[in-house]
Amino acid sequence: MLAINHYIKNKYVQFFLGCFIVIGILHSLFFGVVEKTASFSPLLFPMLTIFLLVFHLFIACFMVMKYWCDRMRLYLMCFAFAFIGSALLMVGTLSSFPAWLDIYRYSVINYNDAMIYFTFRHLLMGVLFIVAAVLYAIRNRPLSRIFHLSVITGMFIFTALILILAWLYSSNVALLSLHLVDNETRQYLLLWKRPINITLITLWVIALAALLRTTRVRNLFWIGGNFICLCYIATLAMLFLGGQAEDISWYRARLFEAVATLLIMFVLLYDVFNLYRESHLKYQQSYQNSIRDPLTRLYNRSYFYDALNHALRTVKSTEPVSVIVSDLDRFKRINDCYGHLQGDKVLQFVAQLLKDSVRPQDVAARIGGEEFVLLLTHTPPEAARQVAERIRLKLSSFDKASSDGQLPEPITISMGVFTATGKISAEECVEHADKAMYEAKESGRNRVVVFQ
Repeated sequence: MLAINHYIKNKYVQFFLGCFIVIGILHSLFFGVVEKTASFSPLLFPMLTIFLLVFHLFIACFMVMKYWCDRMRLYLMCFAFAFIGSALLMVGTLSSFPAWLDIYRYSVINYNDAMIYFTFRHLLMGVLFIVAAVLYAIRNRPLSRIFHLSVITGMFIFTALILILAWLYSSNVALLSLHLVDNETRQYLLLWKRPINITLITLWVIALAALLRTTRVRNLFWIGGNFICLCYIATLAMLFLGGQAEDISWYRARLFEAVATLLIMFVLLYDVFNLYRESHLKYQQSYQNSIRDPLTRLYNRSYFYDALNHALRTVKSTEPVSVIVSDLDRFKRINDCYGHLQGDKVLQFVAQLLKDSVRPQDVAARIGGEEFVLLLTHTPPEAARQVAERIRLKLSSFDKASSDGQLPEPITISMGVFTATGKISAEECVEHADKAMYEAKESGRNRVVVFQ
């Protein structure tokens, strides 16, 4: 039983199991549609091709933008060229249906050209996926700018060559020919059924194996990349089992490819969401570090003055703003007798007490060594004095035992209160509260004084 659980927890087993479940669901849904539909409209194939074209353009743009943000990810450009080349080849596929908008001209469909563009599209994507796996394997090596330009140029030339060959082998040019489908009977010819289809399936199996080996399906992005390889193998297998164009396998393969590509787009969008969330969290952490004191995690002086200036813009007699400046009594003796590490613990203990003693909309900040300040909005003088008195009494009630060793001995605090009811600067507010605090110090410490 343990061996089975260990086997199921293997990420490769989970990947293939998940893929087969998704493929099975899509397969069942398709046959559910087939049972309810007598026959498919010839418009379905070009319509699905247009959806695929748009999806592939979207994925290509996404890959280019990701590479532009992180030039170390050269392998992303392989995917970009694969999907942009695929989109352009699907334009050729649509040209095989020149009258697909005209309901009376279905007979002009060139199925052989559609299969030629399909073949070169898979050849292009399969090769570039394998190149992407190789580039991912060497991503941590120092790659020069010339190497990047050379690889991108090579991929551009290869993509252009595939596009040109597809055009030359199509009926648009009489120079070369490739017969894969009989346009009259719509039957797949032996060249497609055997060597080409099997070669393309083998190419995608190699691409899947290369990506699995190098990426180890380590995140959702690579799960999507490996999944699309498996989807293309399934698509080619469906066509291999089919007998002719316009049969069920023809539509099933294209419908399956369109839905699978749509799932890949959702994976990519989720990847973007994760990147945004991580970036947002990092920004929030960076912002919090810029406005908070590193030791006590209270707000710092700069943030306090910004908040006070903002509060003073709307201050009036009915909406007063109170400032409480406080200073620990004889704190230097704590550092001298017990060391600075113990002194830091005292500061952290007092900071937590201050934070717990005010409302969420109030601001508790550390503006000096052992000097703290509180900003209380919509708080008249008497209410502010009561807050300060409550903090003073609570702090003086702690000793070493009741503080879990945070305080080496009982400690007291002196506090000065000032309430602004009219136009006044932030500096004057703090200065008045500071004077009241020093008055508390001079009159015996461990007390609260309201500025008069």
